[in-house]
Amino acid sequence: MEDYCRTSSKSSWPELVGVKGEVAAEIIMRENGKVVAIIVKEGFEVTMDYRCDRVWVWVDHHGIVKYTPRIG
Repeated sequence: MEDYCRTSSKSSWPELVGVKGEVAAEIIMRENGKVVAIIVKEGFEVTMDYRCDRVWVWVDHHGIVKYTPRIG
């Protein structure tokens, strides 16, 4: 698993805070083909396990990214 998680690809996207969630998810997956970006509405519960192939994209009730998306 450790070798699988090592990547020279991008692992966080602070520039996407304030962007529509759908747009942010597309950019994330285009910039790092090893991850799946999952849009989550603020306040919803998600699993807390660490996954190097997943990026939570937290959005507000308007669908705008609230927090820096990062691998995990």
